[in-house]
Amino acid sequence: MSTKPTTTDLEWTAVDQRAVDTVRVLAMDSVQKVGNGHPGTAMSLAPAAYTLFQKVMRHDPADADWTGRDRFVLSAGHSSLTLYIQLYLAGFGLELDDLKAFRTWGSKTPGHPEYGHTTGVETTTGPLGQGVANAVGLAMAARYERGLFDPEAAQGTSPFDHFVYAIAGDGCLQEGISAEASSLAGHQRLGNLILLWDDNHISIEGDTETAISEDTMKRYEAYGWHVQRVEPKENGDLDPAALYAAIEAAKAVTDRPSFIAMRSIIAWPAPHAQNTEAAHGSALGEEEIAATKRVMGFDPEQHFEVAGEVIAHTRKALDRGREARGEWEKAFAAWRTANPQRAAEFDRIRAGELPAGWEEKLPEFETGKGVATRAASGKILQALGAVVPELWGGSADLAGSNNTTIDKTSSFLPADNPLPEADPYGRTIHFGIREHAMAAVMNGIALHGNTRIYGGTFLVFSDYMRNAVRLSALMHLPVTYVWTHDSIGLGEDGPTHQPVEHLASLRAIPGLNIVRPADANETAIAWREILKRYTKEFGKGAPHGLALTRQGVPTYERNEDAARGGYVLFEADGGEPQVVLIGTGSEVQLAVEARKQLQAAGVPTRVVSMPSVEWFEEQEQGYRDAVLPPSVKARVAVEAGIGLTWHRYVGDAGRIVSLEHFGASADGKVLFREFGFTADAVAAAARESIEAAAR
Repeated sequence: MSTKPTTTDLEWTAVDQRAVDTVRVLAMDSVQKVGNGHPGTAMSLAPAAYTLFQKVMRHDPADADWTGRDRFVLSAGHSSLTLYIQLYLAGFGLELDDLKAFRTWGSKTPGHPEYGHTTGVETTTGPLGQGVANAVGLAMAARYERGLFDPEAAQGTSPFDHFVYAIAGDGCLQEGISAEASSLAGHQRLGNLILLWDDNHISIEGDTETAISEDTMKRYEAYGWHVQRVEPKENGDLDPAALYAAIEAAKAVTDRPSFIAMRSIIAWPAPHAQNTEAAHGSALGEEEIAATKRVMGFDPEQHFEVAGEVIAHTRKALDRGREARGEWEKAFAAWRTANPQRAAEFDRIRAGELPAGWEEKLPEFETGKGVATRAASGKILQALGAVVPELWGGSADLAGSNNTTIDKTSSFLPADNPLPEADPYGRTIHFGIREHAMAAVMNGIALHGNTRIYGGTFLVFSDYMRNAVRLSALMHLPVTYVWTHDSIGLGEDGPTHQPVEHLASLRAIPGLNIVRPADANETAIAWREILKRYTKEFGKGAPHGLALTRQGVPTYERNEDAARGGYVLFEADGGEPQVVLIGTGSEVQLAVEARKQLQAAGVPTRVVSMPSVEWFEEQEQGYRDAVLPPSVKARVAVEAGIGLTWHRYVGDAGRIVSLEHFGASADGKVLFREFGFTADAVAAAARESIEAAAR
C-alpha cells in the first residue's frame, strides 16, 4: 500500500528542513575532506534519519544506555555518516571536529559504525545484512526481557516495551542473511520491529536492475510483515510527513514486524551526482559540492556549515530525552514497587551477576562411564535452566542432535502458534535452518542486554555463520555457540558433515574462545567458566564456541584446572616426564591409552588435556611452563583436524597426529582407525619425538 497522508501530527518547521539540508552538507564535506567514503546515501536518507532521531525515537542522548530506550540499527553501515551526523545533532557526544576527522586514525567516526567505540552506536555494522539480523535479535530479546520482568502488563504499558528501528539498503536485502532473519522475524510476529528500506535503486555496479528484479515488498508480505510504501515528494526528496505517518501506522501494528519501503534518489539534490553509482562510494568533488550547496541555499565557500539556530534546535533532543527518561523512570519505579522480587532479579541480571548457589546445580558425572559431550552439555543446560532464568537459546533445527533444548515445555513462539508449548516468552528458540541469521540474531540478543544467549548447530556449519561469529568477537559479545559433531567421529554422514579445518580456522579469529572438552566433567566446567566470564561491559566479554562430540567418550575425574584451558590430566610415573602428550576432545582418550603403553615400556609420560588454547594462553607463564615444561622437548599433540594449532606447542622435535585431508562415510571408530587416530599411532609419534629431542 502507499502512504500519502492528508493530515499528520508531525511538526515540521523551516528549521527542521534547514537541519536536514545541513546533514547533506556535512555528509558531502566529511567525505570530501578525507577523500573517501559514501556520501550519496547519507544525503538521500537525511530526512528519514532526522525524522527518526528528532521526531520518533524515545532516547536520551545524555544516557545512551538506559533500559527503556528505543534501539536503532544502521544495517547499511557503509553510510555511517547517516548515523554519526544524527548523533552529533542530537547531542550524543560527537561534535563537528569528529565529523571533520571522519575515517581517520583515532577518530570517533570510523568508516563503519563500531559498537563500544562511539556513544549511540548500538551495533557494529559493515558486512551487509548483518544489521537486519541484529535488529531481529534486539526485538526478540526485548520480548524475552519483558517475559522475565513484566509478562502480565497490557501491550504498550510496560516499562520494558520499546521499539527497534533499522535502516537497510538494497545490498542488505540482497544478502541471504537478511532473508533468513526476516523470515524468522515474520514467523515470530515481532511487532516491536520496524525496518525502513532505502529503495534507491543504486549499488556499486550501477542500477540495481543489473542484479535483481524481484518484488521486495511482496517478499516481505510473504514473510508475514506489515508492509507500506512511502512515496517521495514531487521533487524526488523523501517526504518526512509521509514517513512519519507510516511509522505511526507501523507502531500500531503489534502482531507483525513492519517493513517501510522508502523510494529515494541517492545523493539528492546534487545536480549531476544524484542517481549515479559514483555517488555511492566516492567524494562528489568540490565543484559538485558547491553546486549542491547553492541548490540548498548554503554558501559554497563555507565547509561544515552549521547555523546556530540549527544546532540549538536539534540539541533540544537532550531536553526531550531527559523528559522521556524521567517519565519512564516514574513508570519503572511504580513497577519496582509492585514487583519487588522481579525488581531484585532485574538488578541482579543487570549487574551481570548469577543467582546464589547456581554452581551447586551443575551435574558431576561418574568416572569411567562413556558419555558424549553433547549429551553432557544438554544435561548441564537443563540443570542451569532451572536456576538461571536469563539463560535461553536453541538450535538451527538440530536441537535433538545438539542437545540444546533448555526446557521442552516452553518454546519461544508467538501466542497463535499451534504448537502446545508455544509461549511468547518461552525459553527454547527454534531458529530454523538459518545458521547465519542465528549467529547474527544472537549478536543482537547479546547487544540488547539482560539475557544470556546460546545457539547450536553442527561444527561443520560454523562456515555458514562465520561472518557473524567474527563480529561477535569484534564486539566482545558474550554469546555461546554450541557446535556438536566435532570431528570425523560423527561417522556415516561423511565428509560434507565432518569438520577438518574448522577448529584451527575458528581459533584464528581474534577474541573467540574455542572450548573442546575431553569429557562430561570438562563440559560442566566449561559451561561454568563461560557463564562466569559473562560481562555486558564492552572490551571484557568474549564469545565462546563449544566443540562437542557426537560419540561417547570416557569420563575422567573432575579437575578444576580445566577452567585454565590446559592442565595435567595424568602425571608421569617414575620420574620427570620424558614426553608430554597433548590432546583435546575425543582424542584425549587416545593420549591416555598411549601413556599406558609408554609407561609400561618405562617411559614416564604426562598427559595434558587442553580444552581451550585461548584460556590456556591467558594464564601466567609460570603456570603454562608447569603444564608444558620447556625442558621437555619431546611432545605430541593429537587432534582429529588439521594440525595448524599445535606447531607452537610441540616445537621442532615434536610430532602432531592430525588429519590433513577430508573424511569419509563410515562408522566413526572405523574412521579413527583408518586415518591413524589410535593409541598405537600416538605412542609411535611419542617415540619419534623422543628420538628427535635426543639428537
